[in-house]
Amino acid sequence: MNWYEKLNTYFPTVEMKSKAQLDALLSEKGDIYVKDEGPYHILMYAEFDTFIFIDFLLVSGASRGKGIGHQLMERLKVKNKPIILEVEPVNEVDQDTKRRLHFYKREGFRHAVPIVYYFQALVANDETQMEILYWAKDDVSEKTIYENMIKVYEQIHSYKAETFYGYAPKPVNQIIRFEEERQPRIHI
Repeated sequence: MNWYEKLNTYFPTVEMKSKAQLDALLSEKGDIYVKDEGPYHILMYAEFDTFIFIDFLLVSGASRGKGIGHQLMERLKVKNKPIILEVEPVNEVDQDTKRRLHFYKREGFRHAVPIVYYFQALVANDETQMEILYWAKDDVSEKTIYENMIKVYEQIHSYKAETFYGYAPKPVNQIIRFEEERQPRIHI
């Protein structure tokens, strides 16, 4: 099974990008978009000047609990940039959602509560509400995390969307917003 098939098997359709879009990101934005693949993992991320965005992190089921995810996080953390990722809220039917949150909590990630974010699954012509988690060695404001997620949406998630999906993605102000008084939907 190739790397895309592995991702597509593990991640729900509403969290995926098309292979064509991912290939374009890797070839045309290779200065920032990276695929780190090994026998037991796939890590795809965008490294901007001031932050890192994890697009996909997959550790094979048989290899979980062996420290591979921690090692991958450490490789990113030594870059001393905030690390941002999207995660779905806990779903009692899907125990992986609970395990993922527990993993990110152990890794020191925090929940950016004021950020309301709807991931636009262009491949499925659908959207799903996700939560934003972040790790930072030094203090970083959640407003800065929000501004960085706008950049992710515009430069990664929406990259050549009309070409690959046949329609334009929603404007960023319909996908992400900052609400100071928002209550947490997950507990990390």
